[in-house]
Amino acid sequence: MTVQLVALCFDANDPLRLARFWAEALRWDVGDETGDVVSLVPTDGTRFQIDFGRVPEPKGAWANRLHLDLTTASLDDQMATVERLIALGGRHIDIGQGPADEHVVLADPEGNEFCIIEPTNNFLSTCGRLGSITCDGTREVGYFWSAALGWPLVWDQNEETAIRAPDLTGPMITWGGAPLNPKLGKNRLHLDVAPPAGGDQHAEVERLISLGARRIDIGEGAVDWAVMADPDDNEFCVLTPR
Repeated sequence: MTVQLVALCFDANDPLRLARFWAEALRWDVGDETGDVVSLVPTDGTRFQIDFGRVPEPKGAWANRLHLDLTTASLDDQMATVERLIALGGRHIDIGQGPADEHVVLADPEGNEFCIIEPTNNFLSTCGRLGSITCDGTREVGYFWSAALGWPLVWDQNEETAIRAPDLTGPMITWGGAPLNPKLGKNRLHLDVAPPAGGDQHAEVERLISLGARRIDIGEGAVDWAVMADPDDNEFCVLTPR
């Protein structure tokens, strides 16, 4: 048995504003616009949604361990995407990229880093607008998530790993290899996974522990999901079957 990826979750001070920004960035649709969680519904065959959940804390000064890479179809598309997202509240940031790098690094209105990838990037050429959930992480955590989700490795070289859904829909999830930057606080982005309908949440939690995850307490209180950390100490949640 494996779990399925249900959602990529953002902590957000203003969930609706951030959801509308990312809907424009990804060309997805905004779902229910009320309450403390606003979701994006994919329009490109991706099998999971993106949720923006309200939190009071602003983003820390350090870079997120997870960020999104967005693909582009042409240099004009790349330039237009950058200009459009800056007009919507994004901004250029410097995370150490060099003058020879062809991708453009931006931050969304709450400071979350992401990249607009050049059209000549062949690695993500078969993906949609959302090319990759890109993670700072070790090779071994790629193996963990491959086993957790049942997604095969599509790259495993030079300490870098990448996985993708078996039917090759949606984005890749990639890990850049060591050295891994120290974790300075709770991640602003995390994954929600769940057993399929009829599955056993407790059994899946135990299976994930056997693969190298652990239970953690982030002060969530009495909830029906399990909060865990993967082998690189990144938080994720195991929801009830669905």
